[in-house]
Amino acid sequence: MVFGCRLYRMLNRIILACILLLPFQFSLAESTISIAGSSTVLPVMSDAAQTYKNDNPSTNITVSGGGSGTGINAVINGIVDIGMTSRQPTEAEWVKLSEKFELIDIARDAVAIAVSKAVIKSGVSSLSLEQIADIYRGKIKNWKDVGGFDEEILVIDKEPSRGTRHVFAEVVLGDAKARAPGASLISGSNNEERSIITRSNQAIGMLSHAWLNDDVRGITLKLDNGDTVSASPEHVLDGSYPIQRSLSLIVAKNRSEALQSFIAFLQSPALVPSIEKNGYLPLN
Repeated sequence: MVFGCRLYRMLNRIILACILLLPFQFSLAESTISIAGSSTVLPVMSDAAQTYKNDNPSTNITVSGGGSGTGINAVINGIVDIGMTSRQPTEAEWVKLSEKFELIDIARDAVAIAVSKAVIKSGVSSLSLEQIADIYRGKIKNWKDVGGFDEEILVIDKEPSRGTRHVFAEVVLGDAKARAPGASLISGSNNEERSIITRSNQAIGMLSHAWLNDDVRGITLKLDNGDTVSASPEHVLDGSYPIQRSLSLIVAKNRSEALQSFIAFLQSPALVPSIEKNGYLPLN
């Protein structure tokens, strides 16, 4: 009987100890934050996620691409916690977003008119927006018609869901949804399009300025007033380069403590190194 009482008291102590430890166990539980969308914003968020996780090991953050349209729809449908976008949501998207979600700008970027290195060397030093539009509409088909060599232009368009395509079409073609009948190839991510241009001596496409390199160069734009501007940081900041955009995140207004902590990090100066490392411009 004495043994039974002692066992009973021991079991009670064990149960009490487990109850007291429950809050501690919950505090160690991992939080998961999922992010998807723009391939332009993706490098910044991947770096930022790793930096944040170094100081917050209990938070697991996944980042994937797919394009701005994919990111916007994914966050609307509750598939991810944060949608990355390199364009403004459309009017139809805003109808679904405005009540429960907010748009947070994190950086600035220019959409460069990207051409093969050989095109620049052939004598095409600059193009007007009208000439670029005519290339994408199929009215100009050979580089010799704009001062270059006698080679057919390989015109690369992007998937409709891509934010880069949306911004380019809005400025150059006058409509974010405009068709590009002159295009012979359709690409997806910035990385994919840059690879295509690198392998061709005749290509033209649209890329985030951060994705240019020695083989894939941004063409200088001829403005209506006769000036020429490049997709450089100074021309983005002074507003003279016309094809530019904000890089943004879409997140629910009502969010968990873990998600709010990560958003606060993304809105702090701690994000600036990730922005600059990837070739974009901080807002301030």
